[in-house]
Amino acid sequence: MKPFAIAGIQMKVSAVASNVEMMKLKLDITMNLYPWIEMVMFSELCAYGPLTHTAQPIPNNFEAEMQAMAKKYGIWLLPGSIFEKSGDEIYNTATVINPEGEIVTRYRKMFPFYPYETGVTPGKDYCVFDVPEVGRFGVSICYDMWFPETIRTLAVMGAEVILHPTMSGTIDREIELSIVRAMASVNQCYLFDVNGLDTGGCGRSIVCGPDGRILHQSEGTEEIIPLELDIERARRSRELGILRLGQPLKSFRDHIHTGQFGIYQPNLPTPYLDSLGPLIKPTRLDTLAELKIKENELNQQASPIHYKGDGIL
Repeated sequence: MKPFAIAGIQMKVSAVASNVEMMKLKLDITMNLYPWIEMVMFSELCAYGPLTHTAQPIPNNFEAEMQAMAKKYGIWLLPGSIFEKSGDEIYNTATVINPEGEIVTRYRKMFPFYPYETGVTPGKDYCVFDVPEVGRFGVSICYDMWFPETIRTLAVMGAEVILHPTMSGTIDREIELSIVRAMASVNQCYLFDVNGLDTGGCGRSIVCGPDGRILHQSEGTEEIIPLELDIERARRSRELGILRLGQPLKSFRDHIHTGQFGIYQPNLPTPYLDSLGPLIKPTRLDTLAELKIKENELNQQASPIHYKGDGIL
């Protein structure tokens, strides 16, 4: 057994003031209470809150301050995410820092919460990194998890632990808790999901093991979540099966090249999905009906005219 200790910090997040000093205080408290912790992670958009006007270029002072904190305590650190300004684009970006205070990698959220997280550009690259002599870790952010392909890709890339900062304050949090359990089990990995409070979420952070069982679930108050993980459990699950039963990663491996997943072919027509309409915010039913009528009219206007003999169909 090679244990590895991770602490998630579930804290209040303000949308009108910087939360960076409080993050640093929470880190000080965590490391003084639990000096055996080797990695700390915060929730999504913890530093500056959920408003895109806080977007700033990377690297920046926030990263530098977090690098100093990681080096101070000799820990791995994932300080949630911030809105990154890059040219005309805004990304939701998380940084991974090693115990020497060096930036190991950055991850841009692949699935912004459209149609609500407007103005944010999706990232394109998956993110995994190795903790020497421990294992491989993957990074995913919030809504990414709703797309099983994202977590599955990280698992196929070898990730044994998924770090998943989130900012969920909506009434679907109960559904997300079930998704965390499902993603952990079908990918036979640890999944560390840390949510914020107030404008940063409704709490209820959750950590699951490679059999989908809950290792810890928080409630709606501030909390430090220190857990020692046995990474070997994920490897044993992948080798021998979940509870010595199903071996989903091996079965996926054995079918991935058979062409049975035809829906992933490039440029594949998707008439049913296209029929669902545009990705817009829900509105009143009468307004939706008007939009549907307009959409049908536009489709009719754009339809080609087909000739048959001398007549027009």
